[in-house]
Amino acid sequence: MRERGRTRRLMGLGARTGGAMLKTRLGGQADWRALGEALFEGLSELKGPAMKMAQMMSQWDDLLPPDLADELARLQRQAEPMPWPRIREALELQYGDIHTYFTKVEETPFASASMGQVHKAATREGETVVLKVQYPGLADVLESDLKQLRRIMSLGRWFKVPQARLDALFEELAAGLRDELDYQAEANALARYRERYQSDPRLVIPEPLFELSGKHVLAMSYVPGTPLRELESAEDALRQRVAATLADWITQELFTFGELHADPHAGNFAADEQGRLIIYDFGAVIPVPEGRLSAMMQLLDATLAHDPMAMDEAMVNMGGRQGQGAPLSLYREAAECIAPLFEPGEQDFSDVRVHRRLRELSPKVWAAMDRLQPPADTLLLSRALNGHYWNLVRLKARLDMHERAQPLLTWART
Repeated sequence: MRERGRTRRLMGLGARTGGAMLKTRLGGQADWRALGEALFEGLSELKGPAMKMAQMMSQWDDLLPPDLADELARLQRQAEPMPWPRIREALELQYGDIHTYFTKVEETPFASASMGQVHKAATREGETVVLKVQYPGLADVLESDLKQLRRIMSLGRWFKVPQARLDALFEELAAGLRDELDYQAEANALARYRERYQSDPRLVIPEPLFELSGKHVLAMSYVPGTPLRELESAEDALRQRVAATLADWITQELFTFGELHADPHAGNFAADEQGRLIIYDFGAVIPVPEGRLSAMMQLLDATLAHDPMAMDEAMVNMGGRQGQGAPLSLYREAAECIAPLFEPGEQDFSDVRVHRRLRELSPKVWAAMDRLQPPADTLLLSRALNGHYWNLVRLKARLDMHERAQPLLTWART
């Protein structure tokens, strides 16, 4: 009965979403605020992949209508926590009598998201730890929710996205969601990253506690910090230090280690009292092949050169442009939006003029979807880079992206 209720709600939300998209496609004005409110109400209680998808969409600030983006962003801040009895059920499934291992588990979570929530606990030895608890029964409803998401994604055909492309995008999304249910893999990623960055004094990564972890619970050392979202009002020096660390870390991940933390949700990052960047969640880490990275840098190179023909060639090589007729005027406008961030000297990521131009450009991007379609194997990568960009915006970062980009562009050219 519960599963049928989830299906009905998802189908209803899909119908409302499709109606709004179709109305916009036909030149009308959709009520994006109302749609966003419906998505918030419908998904904040459902949990699982449907809510995860909405959270992912909320990070595409530069493409979504502002009213819709604002409502979806609430899913990151105000997700309804799972009631304690259900969480206790999951803990007992993992530990049996939880008092065998813990003297106390706080019933109120200090973080909750789409696939699980986090509770502080005290071990019998007096150590404070955190328990990332997977929502009970989530694995059972995953495939059902994904089936409904596939139907919602099929709305992309209204934008002339080929079915094969939609299928490939869905499979990458589904694989990422399934991976997030694998807490053993996340524990291993935590251990790998701790070893990788053990000598970097700017980064802090929690220690996985394998002896307390299992299939549905991931135990980690407790690392207190100020969440990234709360740093928006922090002292400028702290924000700039954290922003520089975040940008350096992303660059090192991509160009040195060939992978990337692919869940840029602001709640996954914080700063400690020393101004070090804390990275909490490693449920989504993706490999980034060198060829894909080189192709993306070639596109950036052409964009910074304001060369629409070279931009189109790079898009074709990436598999992101099909059909006849390159949208050269759109390329020119995109270059005019992006290039200022890479001019010599420090550039202000909080400059609202950049965001305004990106928002003004988004309807033209949607209108060109019959020719511009995201490469199927870059969905998570593009989302991650976009999300990390907006984290830098939240930090009001001032970075010399010209200096940072030059050696990377030289690498791509050679």
